[in-house]
Amino acid sequence: MKNDLFNLDGKVAIVTGASRGLGKSMAIGLAKAGADVVVTDILDISEVVEEIEKIGRKSIGLLVDVCNKSSIETMVKETLKKFRRIDILVNNAGILRMGVAESMSKDDWNKVIDVNLSGQFLCSQEIGKQMIKQKSGKIINIDSIAGIGGYSQAVAYNASKAGIISLTKTLAVEWAKYNINVNAICPGVFATDMTEDFLVNEEFKKNIKNNVPLGRYATPDEIIGTAIYLASKASDYVTGHSLVIDGGWTVLL
Repeated sequence: MKNDLFNLDGKVAIVTGASRGLGKSMAIGLAKAGADVVVTDILDISEVVEEIEKIGRKSIGLLVDVCNKSSIETMVKETLKKFRRIDILVNNAGILRMGVAESMSKDDWNKVIDVNLSGQFLCSQEIGKQMIKQKSGKIINIDSIAGIGGYSQAVAYNASKAGIISLTKTLAVEWAKYNINVNAICPGVFATDMTEDFLVNEEFKKNIKNNVPLGRYATPDEIIGTAIYLASKASDYVTGHSLVIDGGWTVLL
């Protein structure tokens, strides 16, 4: 029997950017906690849908561009057609473009801000309308410790993630009266497709070992417990918070 505090039976979740990495882990993790899950990405999501259905939960996969308002509107329409409600939104879709600040192109800057920050706002805005009607909901914005500190050669990424912290706080304040909790997760270094090039670099691995108190990077599944907490009754009195899961790295900043 599941602990009622963390039981997501009967809940419907949407996870963006869920074809791989943290999004895939959270989509499957929420399903294991009892939720039916709408899996979205611009990449193929059929494998994730199959894994969720094997767990015994319902799932649909949708190709969604979080920068495109009509694509988001279709996502909401299809979700309501299938499940009739939306209880949880995990805003996970994100990209990284590296480069020194003085050389970053406007196109790269705009693309990162559009996907990482505007995408989270547009998804929250559209799904928030449904949650307001329901007078309940949990929104989880996937941020980064890059939103707290300034990391070299990632100016657009850092700025987008700092913006998510402010977005999270603002939506939490505006939508609290509708019983909607809005929180963020700020991961440190996790082993994903986005970080694989860094994690084969011996100097980077040495940096992790020397600067992360736990002495290692995380696996994607290590975000699942945090996502379930913020999606469940256990966090009903938590809103506007950015929860850091980084092995203690930012403690030393």
